[in-house]
Amino acid sequence: MKDRVRSNWQNAVLICRKCEKKLDGGFGPKGNERLAKALRRHLSLGKGRKAAAGIVEVSCLGVCPKGAVTIVNGAQSRDWLLVQPGADLDALGQALGLTGDTP
Repeated sequence: MKDRVRSNWQNAVLICRKCEKKLDGGFGPKGNERLAKALRRHLSLGKGRKAAAGIVEVSCLGVCPKGAVTIVNGAQSRDWLLVQPGADLDALGQALGLTGDTP
C-alpha cells in the first residue's frame, strides 16, 4: 500500500459547499454554475491530482455569510474571501494566486 500520492497542484483552494448550495449558482457566463465549477472552467485548471491547482469543495467552513461563498486559499490561510455571485473570476483567480499574475 502506498503511503504517499503526488499531485501537480501548486495551490489548494477550499470552497464551502454549503454556501454554494444556498446561492444555487450565480457564477459562470450564464450565472447558473457553482463557484468551484465556474472557477475551474474559467481558469482552465482541470480536475483531480493532475490539475495545475486544486479546487476542493468542503462541507462547511463555519462562516456562513448571507449571499456569498466562503473561500480559503491554502497558501494564505489567514485571509478568507467572501465571494458574491457574479464576481469577476479573473480578479478572483489573481487574488487566490491561481494565475501567473499577482494583484
